[in-house]
Amino acid sequence: MQNYQHILALEFAIKEINENSRILPNITLGIHISNSYFLARWIYLATLELLTTKGRFIPNYKCDLKDNVISVIAGHNAFIGQFMSNILSIYKIPQLMYGSTAEIDDNIQAAFFCQLFPNEDLQIMGLVQLLLHFQWKWIGLIVQSPENGKRFIQNRLDIFSKKGICFDFMEEMPKESVTNDVEIQLNGYVLLYKTIMRSTANVVIIYGESQDMAVFRMFPFISEYEDMQMKRKDKVWVMPAQMEFTSTPFQRYRGMDFIHGALSLAVSSKEILGFKKFTQMRKPSSEEEDSLTRVFWENAFECSFPNAGLDEDSDNQCTGEESLETLPESVIESSITGQSYSIYNAVYAVAHALQAMLSSKSRKRRNAWELSQQSWQVQPFSMCNPPCSSGWSKIKIEGKPFCCYDCLKCPEGKISNKTDADDCFPCSEDQYPNQAHNLCIPKDITFLSHEEPLGITLTAITSFFSFISAMVLGIFIKHQDTPIVKANNRNLTYILLIALLLSFLCTLLFIGQPDQVKCLMRQTSFGIIFSVALSCILGKTIIVVLAFMATKPGSKMRKWVGQRLANAIVLSCSLIQFSICAVWLAISPPFPDSDMHTMAEEIVLECKEGSTTMFYIVLGFLGFLTAFSFSVAFLARKLPDSFNEAKFITFSMLVFCSVWISFVPTYLSTKGKYMVAVEIFSILASAAGLLGCIFSPKCYIIILRPDLNRKEQLTKK
Repeated sequence: MQNYQHILALEFAIKEINENSRILPNITLGIHISNSYFLARWIYLATLELLTTKGRFIPNYKCDLKDNVISVIAGHNAFIGQFMSNILSIYKIPQLMYGSTAEIDDNIQAAFFCQLFPNEDLQIMGLVQLLLHFQWKWIGLIVQSPENGKRFIQNRLDIFSKKGICFDFMEEMPKESVTNDVEIQLNGYVLLYKTIMRSTANVVIIYGESQDMAVFRMFPFISEYEDMQMKRKDKVWVMPAQMEFTSTPFQRYRGMDFIHGALSLAVSSKEILGFKKFTQMRKPSSEEEDSLTRVFWENAFECSFPNAGLDEDSDNQCTGEESLETLPESVIESSITGQSYSIYNAVYAVAHALQAMLSSKSRKRRNAWELSQQSWQVQPFSMCNPPCSSGWSKIKIEGKPFCCYDCLKCPEGKISNKTDADDCFPCSEDQYPNQAHNLCIPKDITFLSHEEPLGITLTAITSFFSFISAMVLGIFIKHQDTPIVKANNRNLTYILLIALLLSFLCTLLFIGQPDQVKCLMRQTSFGIIFSVALSCILGKTIIVVLAFMATKPGSKMRKWVGQRLANAIVLSCSLIQFSICAVWLAISPPFPDSDMHTMAEEIVLECKEGSTTMFYIVLGFLGFLTAFSFSVAFLARKLPDSFNEAKFITFSMLVFCSVWISFVPTYLSTKGKYMVAVEIFSILASAAGLLGCIFSPKCYIIILRPDLNRKEQLTKK
């Protein structure tokens, strides 16, 4: 009943060849069918019967002139081909296997052995591809026998491991035979079922034969017996091509719902013209039919044909007119199966080989069958643990197979852009990770530009103070002949105002995209201009102090009082700072650079100082001039009020020092374009402090109190 379609395919192929005059003319092919009962002794017995005289079992003796064996087409169990080959190869009888079989190591046996079934290695690769396609890496395995299990572990397990597939369990199928104790078999089924259902693997490979389907179909009943319910979506069953969904007579009414969603490799097949009609025309009432048809009919339709020992009025008598189309698929397939198609091809292969031998003409052999893969819309999950998504990496769990692992979030600055990544890797310098740590995003290029609010604000402040400086300079030039302008060293005042004006304007070099020219001029122009401004303040203060010291009787300081000393002070201090800047530009000048590391998500375009030491030497010299000016101005604070510009200079130096002392820690603690903004603010604040503290009182007198801008007011005690 299980393999009745195989018999029909065999008979149909023989019938076609015998009726075809172009193949083996004047030769009629016949068949002899034997049942193995899945037992080795029945296989050997059937093989020896083929080699003896019909009706007489005398091994190695045959005197028939007809019924000569030209080939044997062996069954769909792996051990059948191996057992038969041991005998048939001695008599040089070719053997064709339409089912799976173990590898034939003997060269003599292999010479007379042809396997029509797909190679086992190809099936294994097909199963591996199927598992990888659905990302099933945590699976269970059931093999048919200890020999198969041992062979699988030795030859096939490494293939799965290399692809990252692990086995939660590997169990042997309980051996089913008519000689086995029923209780032992049942206990084997129960233990196997419990192992499968308790496993965390949701995908199970059943690497067995067609007869193992009977064991497989016992599971729904075991689930009821053991109170372990088997749901349709509990497990995904994956089977090789040799397993067909057949059933024994007592299993025909057992449900197949639990197999819903099972995946099976299939032998390539196609519909044979006329085979379906041939099947439908089979009637046990026909005189041409063999006894196998009547046996199948009784088992399939659960009826009996009348005979001498049976009451003809029985309700379960076979009429012979029953329709095969009413039978379920588990009893007989409505379309031809892969194994039936292989049998059909095997018969034609034998016929063509015999034709070629008789006519010395070769025929083109059939192409090898290719594995087919079945795709499904819903993909079940079967892994030891959920895969690590992108943004995470795998970390091994001690004491577990490599398929079992934990997932670790990628650390800051690193990503992983695929699932189950072994490790995270950093982005390139011009990119940064996104929040999910699975993608690198290009960094934004940034610098202090004229278009952004901060740049606009600083530019506006610079323009305002530059205008104020120019206006003050204009006021002093317009009133250059007034006593208050003359009394405070008019030439140094002009130089100081011009230096302050340039100090405000030089901050514009710090705004905009850095280039080579801007980088060279930024710090050097700032250092030289501020040195000129501070040296002017120093010169004004020294001249005032010397002037009062020269008024004392017998003082020798009179020869030092004059414009020449003031010019010398300004020129010498400016030349020193100019020399420092020249050395800086000569040995390690500032240059434009891209800072990709300070800011995580930005590339900062900036000017590198080149030599940080020279940068701080420039600042140090400015600090020296500031301290010296402050000290001299502090000493001159008690001079008569009419000449006392020193107290305003003292206050301006306090403001100047406060700004630049605060500048150093603030500059070192800021990053990116805000470092530039801090330096601009310091330049503007210090220059504005000098402008406001020194010139505000004078402008007040010149513009608002001209009555105080008289010689009499300056000479008053």
